Amino acid sequence: MNRPLIFDIKRYAINDGPGIRMVIFLKGCNQNCVWCHNPESISREAERMYAVAKCIKCETCVLECPEHALSLTTDGIITDTNLCNLCGRCANVCPTKAIEISGKSFSVAEIMDEIEKECIFFDQSGGGVTFSGGEPLLQHEFLIDLLEECGKRGIHRAVDTAGLISTDILRDVAKQTDLFLFDLKLINSENHLKWVGVRNEKIIENLKVLAEIGAKIIIRIPLVGGINDDVESITESARLVSGLAGEKKEVNLLPYHKIAQNKYEKLGRPNDFRTFEEPNKEAQSRVSAIFEKFGIKVSIGG
Repeated sequence: MNRPLIFDIKRYAINDGPGIRMVIFLKGCNQNCVWCHNPESISREAERMYAVAKCIKCETCVLECPEHALSLTTDGIITDTNLCNLCGRCANVCPTKAIEISGKSFSVAEIMDEIEKECIFFDQSGGGVTFSGGEPLLQHEFLIDLLEECGKRGIHRAVDTAGLISTDILRDVAKQTDLFLFDLKLINSENHLKWVGVRNEKIIENLKVLAEIGAKIIIRIPLVGGINDDVESITESARLVSGLAGEKKEVNLLPYHKIAQNKYEKLGRPNDFRTFEEPNKEAQSRVSAIFEKFGIKVSIGG
């Protein structure tokens, strides 16, 4: 089995499940949200990120590169992608961290070593580990191995997913998962295709399956102004959530923000960044009120 790449490990997280958590982000996603705030999560391959504003033009990276793929220009460091093999030596020697390699391979044992360092915080706060992405279910074999190891150690396990995967895989993952953070973006399938790049019938089917088997679920809705914050869209979402099997599901609203622009620039894809309306407090309250009318507990953030 090829080892998936991890693009970030966030410690002391408080918004991705109960208590203090470690969030492990796996690269690779099978959706393409136009508002994506983690563009480095989409590709399964390692990627080079360069922040020209942090570069002091010391040329340390140029001298270190074994492939002679880097050169210093008036616009900063330029990379010949035909020569660069993403070995990461440039990132290792950069004194200001202007260069980063997004995506590092870990074994299950190596990740568990990192997790165990945080167990004291999990125990004191009722926290645990959250596996996110990208879409972590795309790496389901690796993910299940990690979930099983966490289970053996009594560590709470959450999986943040957008649900676009085979139902059989989802059921297998559910056997080793204590909590699903399930992203629900749009109910109308045509709108979902327009803004997310895929239809959503399978996603909704999988959400219903999780509810029917008794999985613990928190619904997370990225609230994007002009995309899914209108009364019709939110009412449809509330109606779906309220009709799920089992106990009422909690909803976390995640208001869109524009702070991801620098990530697109660091990836060399500034033209891919699109801005949308950031829902204000009034809009957030209006959306919350719709869910509350359906008897659903709702919070901002999560």
